[in-house]
Amino acid sequence: QVQLVESGGGLVQAGGSLRLSCAILGRTSSNYGMGWFRQAPGKEREFVAIISWRGGDTDYADSVNGRFTISRDNAQNTVTLQMNSLKPEDTAVYYCATGIRYWRGRYNSNMITSAEWGQGTQVTVSS
Repeated sequence: QVQLVESGGGLVQAGGSLRLSCAILGRTSSNYGMGWFRQAPGKEREFVAIISWRGGDTDYADSVNGRFTISRDNAQNTVTLQMNSLKPEDTAVYYCATGIRYWRGRYNSNMITSAEWGQGTQVTVSS
């Protein structure tokens, strides 16, 4: 049984930065992509960023491209999301996921049908 533990959420002013981390416990996520998703109040969960197993391929939602950076450390079995220039519309619960069938190119929702999820961490951006 794999367990994903997110950390790093909090309250920040618009224009600020936060760094989210996710530790995968129980087994490695070898050969699969990892990613971050978010869900704002009253909205469906949406894709934010994804990274391939070796870290050489990434994809981002248009709304965060150029502001957020995803990275992973396979030795530590962690994935990180650096969020800069935060906006109030970035306010959401952020979830990390592993077991994503992503190797390159653009993300599509078929990639997460077997994904495993963390419990989420709240990010609130004040205006």
